[in-house]
Amino acid sequence: MAMNSESTESKAVNVSKLIAENKKKKSINNYTEKLIPTILFLLASITVLTTIGILYTLISQAVHFFMEVSIWDFFTGTELKPLGQDPQFGILPLINGTIISSIIAILVAGPIGLMSAIYLSEYASDKVRRVLKPLLEVLAGIPTIVYGFFAFTFVTPLIRSFWPELGATNILSPGLVMGVMIIPMIASLSEDAMNSVPNAMREGSLAMGTTKLETTIKVVIPAAFSGIIASFVLAISRAIGETMIVTIASGSSKNFTFDLTESMQTMTAYIVEVSGGEAPAGSTLHYSLYAVALSLFVFTLIMNLLAKYISRKFREEY
Repeated sequence: MAMNSESTESKAVNVSKLIAENKKKKSINNYTEKLIPTILFLLASITVLTTIGILYTLISQAVHFFMEVSIWDFFTGTELKPLGQDPQFGILPLINGTIISSIIAILVAGPIGLMSAIYLSEYASDKVRRVLKPLLEVLAGIPTIVYGFFAFTFVTPLIRSFWPELGATNILSPGLVMGVMIIPMIASLSEDAMNSVPNAMREGSLAMGTTKLETTIKVVIPAAFSGIIASFVLAISRAIGETMIVTIASGSSKNFTFDLTESMQTMTAYIVEVSGGEAPAGSTLHYSLYAVALSLFVFTLIMNLLAKYISRKFREEY
């Protein structure tokens, strides 16, 4: 009887220890569960705080510029002569160069990227896709300064061999090379959008007697339209923000012209020129850097918001 009572007491002690340990573990787990959301929130807030910091820096510095230069003259002026005796700070030559180079880039990347996406999604075998897609995405990993020297030392002389009127620095060559650079973005995102279309839609279309090409054009592409358009908008945004290619190959002439053979300057190239030059701190030229950067930020922000709007507007769920 004594042994039974002792074993019963030991079991009771063990059970109480287990209960105490479980309570301790639960309290630790509860504390951890409460702490993790806070940590994740702080980490997620870094991007928001970074954006706010960038905006604060640009706006606070740009205000000094617009105190000396009229906003109307800045956005409507066609003369940009920051170092002249009578400085002019019209941003239209920079906007013109940025838009023209981006249009050239999307005219190159759009058809090639979309056709590549169609082939990879609808025609290529799994083996071919596993080889071609990584090779295509290698283009996105090439440093942009390499693209810039490629445009300046190879593409421009090649075009001048049959188009002598083309200047040594021009907007055509960097536009073409930027198009090559953003092909992977359009191809990869468009292919992902097409792959998300259910095979049942393809099979249903083929069962109705359509060809594979007709199914691709009339069924797959309309179903993946939102993703395709979003890829185009994001690619244009990438082209607008490109720096090194246009800095090296397009020159620094601030011409307001539509002649592709002439040198032009983009907003990013102007930022590089001013930030790398000898603009005195506190001068109008120095503050113009922030005004142009703020304009570029608004441009890219609008393009990203447009891409999100299009994705939500035309998105189809299956």
